[in-house]
Amino acid sequence: MSQLIICEKPSSAAKVAAALAENGKPTRKKHKKGFYFELDVGGQTVYIASCVGHLYGLVEKGGKSWEYPVYDIEWKATYDNKGLEYTKAYLKTIEFLAGQVDEVIVACDYDVEGEVIGLNAMRFACGRDDASRMKFSTLTKKDLIDSYAHREEHLNWGQAVAGVTRHQLDWFYGINLSRALMKSVQAAGSFKVLSTGRVQGPALKILTDREKEIRAFIPVPFWEIMLHGKTSGEKKEQVDAKHVADKIFDPLERDRIMKVIDGEKTAPVSKVTATTRKQQPPTPFNLTDLQTESYKLFKITPKRTLEIAQKLYVGGWMSYPRTSSQQLDPKLGFVDVLKQLEKQTVYRDLVKELLKRNDGGKSLKPNNGKKTDPAHPAIYPTGPMPDFGKLHDREKKVYDLIVKRFMATFAKPATRETQTVTLDVKGESFVTKGTRTVDPAWHVFYHPYVRLEEVSLPKMKEGEIVSVDSFERIDKETQPPKRYNQSSIIKELEKRNLGTKATRADILDRLFKRGYINGVKIEATQLGIDTVGLLEKHAPIIVDEKLTADIESEMASIRSAKNRKESEKVEEKILASAKKLLTDLFKVFKPKEKEIGKEILASIKETRTLAANIRELGVDPKSGKKVIVRIGRYGPMAQIGESNVGEKADESSEKPRFASIPQTINIDDINLEEALKLFSLPKVLGKVEDSVAEFGGNEIKVNVGRFGPYVQYGTKRYASIPKEDDPYTIDLARAREIVALKIQAEKDKYIQVFEKEGISVLKGRYGPYITDGTKNAKIPSDKEPETLTLAECKEALSKVFAKKGKGKAVKKKTVKKKKAVKKKKTVKKKKTVKKKVAKSKTVKKK
Repeated sequence: MSQLIICEKPSSAAKVAAALAENGKPTRKKHKKGFYFELDVGGQTVYIASCVGHLYGLVEKGGKSWEYPVYDIEWKATYDNKGLEYTKAYLKTIEFLAGQVDEVIVACDYDVEGEVIGLNAMRFACGRDDASRMKFSTLTKKDLIDSYAHREEHLNWGQAVAGVTRHQLDWFYGINLSRALMKSVQAAGSFKVLSTGRVQGPALKILTDREKEIRAFIPVPFWEIMLHGKTSGEKKEQVDAKHVADKIFDPLERDRIMKVIDGEKTAPVSKVTATTRKQQPPTPFNLTDLQTESYKLFKITPKRTLEIAQKLYVGGWMSYPRTSSQQLDPKLGFVDVLKQLEKQTVYRDLVKELLKRNDGGKSLKPNNGKKTDPAHPAIYPTGPMPDFGKLHDREKKVYDLIVKRFMATFAKPATRETQTVTLDVKGESFVTKGTRTVDPAWHVFYHPYVRLEEVSLPKMKEGEIVSVDSFERIDKETQPPKRYNQSSIIKELEKRNLGTKATRADILDRLFKRGYINGVKIEATQLGIDTVGLLEKHAPIIVDEKLTADIESEMASIRSAKNRKESEKVEEKILASAKKLLTDLFKVFKPKEKEIGKEILASIKETRTLAANIRELGVDPKSGKKVIVRIGRYGPMAQIGESNVGEKADESSEKPRFASIPQTINIDDINLEEALKLFSLPKVLGKVEDSVAEFGGNEIKVNVGRFGPYVQYGTKRYASIPKEDDPYTIDLARAREIVALKIQAEKDKYIQVFEKEGISVLKGRYGPYITDGTKNAKIPSDKEPETLTLAECKEALSKVFAKKGKGKAVKKKTVKKKKAVKKKKTVKKKKTVKKKVAKSKTVKKK
């Protein structure tokens, strides 16, 4: 009896292999350019291979035609796509192993996408109709062993069919609609990459609707009246109270109040009330809650938070992140998790205190939320200590947030007290409030992530006289609706049931890349607004969020179907409905292609014109020169000094200075002070550490270049600054951390180094390779990169043509020989060919 376990990623395969190997050391084997693990479990041979994500994708049958609508699609191996060639090795390894085993077990992530990945590997690579299924929420040894021992006999067909249906729907809507938009532009005599889809369209409409609200907003003036005074007694503590009317919109009422209170010097305390309330602990994290909290606290984008969470999950330090659940099941063993966390010094005292407050763990009960997920519990730490040396600062922060949120959910409610004091001024009431924490309870375990304002009032009692220093009339205006940020829009999409927990961050990222939105406080661009306007006019169903929300509900019905047959019936109905809707839509759309294309081009032109407008901000106090902002060749930029854009500068004149405007600042909102700050770079932060001095130079500098912000730590030594960091405020400690990570990454890529000969064996994007700096050679299929000898490396390099540059000289010499002696050259050629053939035959025999 033999088995093949198919995992989603190489890192997961390694974890599963290590967990199931009875001696703890599985054998890693090569198959051509791929690899797999072989181990013995209970006397039977088990092979473990990886899918490295989606090995198959949907394509149009017969090749890409650019016509629409197209519904005749099929699953095809992804290795034919540019940039995905490396997937071939993984696919061929699975095919090779599938022919040798009695049972196939799918151990991909237990969600819709993982089910589709496993399903396709099973039916296309393994040629089977069904497989066993391992279900786990963590990659800990205990959970993996248990998942293998209690594996289900069949795939989760509800999840599988729902996933396949979603992929087909996304193709039908996304590809056909995007083709329609681009064909329209083409019909109008131009070309532009545009895209939309069943979730992307409604998501963009939410953002453009908010933008239109903001633009159309007309502020309304109102007033607030404040009393500033001091308490009686020795301390004379400050008291600030607001008129009970709060916002006063009527100027006559404003003037009446001001007239009544004018000149008054005392304000008796007419009422003092104190109320207490219980503040419940937070609910356990689901993915959206984690993304929201991470953005609020650390300004880490939702997409990056998911990447960090995935890394922590693969490391075995937290549970599966792509979950909708806010509930933790006692079966997870809360005490065991806490006891493991207690081994980490930083959490030791908190764990002891939590267990003490819960009868040694007997009364541990999380404050579960309402949302559930049929596949996974809420996010929680698994307990084992992470390898902090492999985590950068942001990953450590997210891990700490997850641990403390987990502990806080088990704590008692906090008690907050609010005191309200009312002052009387000739019949006009002024109110002041203060709120403080009486019993912190769960706050202790969630520190420092509790962000609550603590305002304590001076002790006052009824009848006490407050002396009035002044009355202040504050002029204000109503404010437009707030723009969404990356956190709040993800929350809004979840609320409206648009997209999935795993796709929302990617959809948002796509809208940024297409130029439909920009800014930290998300602003819809004119192109985004006009695109939605065109869709509303010519294809309104595509931006109708009800359509997408209804589809999501139907997806849920597929997942909850009793059996495979019932799931496939619902799938058939959904796809037939989508085809009819799109076919009817395009019947109306196609005759208007040219007209629609002209509207799109006009919108693009207007957007570019608006964006390229030069705006003058003021004068640089140091040089006395004008400061402007504009769109340059590489994006938004600030400029000190004049030179007409597009014209040659006078050679005798001093050249203008330029600085890139980062994505965190909107070019339309930037002011003079912010623009001048951009010219503070390059900036020296301090001295390099001894370990870095070998690279030349003794200073760490920060600057912004053509490809973004970077830290320089030696002669021509650079490390890119992550998007989450601000190059203008980054400190020396963080810069050193970025440099350390870059140096470590460079060290990690070296498998072997033959320093004297200048030859290295390196880890590359598509796998290990041999290089001498001029030529790159593949690792022989029958060799391991770690065991290659110098002679083997030289032999592999000798068979490769040199790259452009140094290699050109070799080519020229060969050409000259051909011209000099034609006959001899031909003979030599034949001999060379014979030798090569003989050589290759010998290799084959071996």
